[in-house]
Amino acid sequence: MNNKTDNPFAVLFEPMDIGPVTARNRFYQVPHCTGLGHANPQAEVALRATKAEGGWGVVCTQEVEIHPSSDLTPYLEGRLWDDADIPAHRAMTDAVHEHNSLAGIELVHNGQHAANLGTRIPPIAPSHRPVDLYHPMQARAMDKQDIKQLKQWYVDAAKRSRQAGYDIVYVYAGHNMATLMHFLLPRYNDRSDEYGGSLVNRVRLLKETLSDVRDAVGADCGIALRLAVDELLGDAGLQAHDEGSEIVSMLADIPDLWDVNISGWDNDSATARFEPDEGYQEQYTAFVKKLVKKPVVGVGRFTSPSAMVSQINRGVLDFIGAARPSIADPFLPNKILAGDIESIRECIGCNICVSSDNVVAPIRCTQNPTMGEEWRRGWHPEFSPKSKTAEQVLVVGAGPAGLESALQLSRLGHSVMLAEAGLDVGGRILNECKLPGLASYRRVRDYRQLQLSVLQNVDVLLDNKLSATDILETQIQHVFIATGSLWRHDGLGRQHPKGLAIGSAAMPVFTPDDIYAGATLPNSVLVYDDDHYYLGGVLAESLHQSGHAVTLVTPANCASAWTDHTLEQHKIQAQLLNLGINIVTAQELHSINENTVLLANVYSQQLTELDVGAVVMVTSRSPVDSVYEELAFVQLRDETKIKTLQRIGDCLAPSTVAAAVYSGHLAARELGCDKANQIYRRESVQVNFHR
Repeated sequence: MNNKTDNPFAVLFEPMDIGPVTARNRFYQVPHCTGLGHANPQAEVALRATKAEGGWGVVCTQEVEIHPSSDLTPYLEGRLWDDADIPAHRAMTDAVHEHNSLAGIELVHNGQHAANLGTRIPPIAPSHRPVDLYHPMQARAMDKQDIKQLKQWYVDAAKRSRQAGYDIVYVYAGHNMATLMHFLLPRYNDRSDEYGGSLVNRVRLLKETLSDVRDAVGADCGIALRLAVDELLGDAGLQAHDEGSEIVSMLADIPDLWDVNISGWDNDSATARFEPDEGYQEQYTAFVKKLVKKPVVGVGRFTSPSAMVSQINRGVLDFIGAARPSIADPFLPNKILAGDIESIRECIGCNICVSSDNVVAPIRCTQNPTMGEEWRRGWHPEFSPKSKTAEQVLVVGAGPAGLESALQLSRLGHSVMLAEAGLDVGGRILNECKLPGLASYRRVRDYRQLQLSVLQNVDVLLDNKLSATDILETQIQHVFIATGSLWRHDGLGRQHPKGLAIGSAAMPVFTPDDIYAGATLPNSVLVYDDDHYYLGGVLAESLHQSGHAVTLVTPANCASAWTDHTLEQHKIQAQLLNLGINIVTAQELHSINENTVLLANVYSQQLTELDVGAVVMVTSRSPVDSVYEELAFVQLRDETKIKTLQRIGDCLAPSTVAAAVYSGHLAARELGCDKANQIYRRESVQVNFHR
């Protein structure tokens, strides 16, 4: 396909100028965090290089701290404090350039968003304000000398960026995380000098910084402004139709590229549960193209090439920006170019990638188990080295772990039999994707089912519940057991490590598995969530939609507490409350009686009685591993010639869907390898002691 007639997506592959540099196409990996950052430069390089190899015309860093007064410790973002940081960045730009892509760096001073826990420098801000994240400290108001220094720090970092080989240098004013954005907002800026008060004054520092950076490196480098044009706070914040558009008009001609989004991060990277549609930011950002003559990039969890083309043809965007879709499939552009649309691993919008940064861990992805492992394990998202010996392998169970394991085993050259007890593949995905807001989770199953369907060395056997005897009779020597897990009825979990004693006269107790199976529940239901991820809240919402009166009880101080790491906890709690679901926090189940339950306050142990008709336990799961145990017993007695017997996914250790997919992928990669040598590579500091 060489022209627009042959290729309906040809416009996506047109070269585009960004000031003095040219991107080879319109695919733009916008800045995004990885949980690797300055502490893991080789892993960071390999991750970004893979994106460039996959066809992204521009590949950017995450936010890069420009000075020790913008120290995000313990979070691992990028750093360009001084010249010592340049070599790591040069390695990244060299790797990106090898694939004919442009490299962009997002320079940031975080101000009151950074507590400077490592450097212990008092944070600075437009005005005296507490710092973020409940740290018991305040940022001090910047004086004129501070403002002068801040602009110089940006200029110095921009010059170092050019030394490091970057083609595009960002000035960052987004996500409510940057000093330059804080100056724009009256709630943070109550100055009475020329940098406060009117909008012209509040924009002044951003305008001066942009101009200084442009003067410093703009002759041979593209200058980008990343700006949040709407905070979705109404009159309490920046709005696109008000000051957002005025700011764009004031700065229209200064940057070479406009990277526009919404703020904060929870809105910009909204989960599919709350923003299910591609291009959901268009209603806030589309106006920018009408006000500027420079190219515009924006995001919207784009995975469909038709939706991308529509954005360009309708004059919404010039570049298709992506963070999460480029994580789920680094080769998305190349697949569109090749017309191989069906092989795209579509992002499911679960934000497990985001959670990694929030818990200070290397990035991971539900759809792409190789993400973050490009250097550490040498994994490539598309290419697997053929195994030296082709083996016959049996995978029992076709949930997320079994599907991924079978797919990877087949790509490694093995002959695979995938046996599933049910009438369809997908395991837990088939149930969870039917719950409110989780429809996109089905993509985990659909992608793998489609890929397996075209492979010649895989047999998928449905409605085949294999016993240990059945497995032994196949005489297959390599067996992976992926039979999943079941939710417990007894309440065993974090709060009750020994479970609850539930008498025979107690009211009915159900689990999520019972609900999936169509159990009939009474009108009044208590959902006890000691899991703290999404399922307890989603089940409460689902039961409410079915007409039940629902009370959600949790030992945590908020509903679905862990989803704070996926940027959706506050949205979940607000939605449940708006639906009229009663949320009871900091309470554990004490006892379950015939018509009532007793709750105990987790701090005081004070008891409270509730009248409900049934309890739904969302606490912990038990692996379904009886077949494995039988085979392991036989194998231990040397009564079988099974060489490999391994549990994977929830059958091994119940966890997230992402963990199950990773477990299946890892097991496949390790088949036939010396596992003693399979620990991933670590980046370590070489220390020379001088006395």
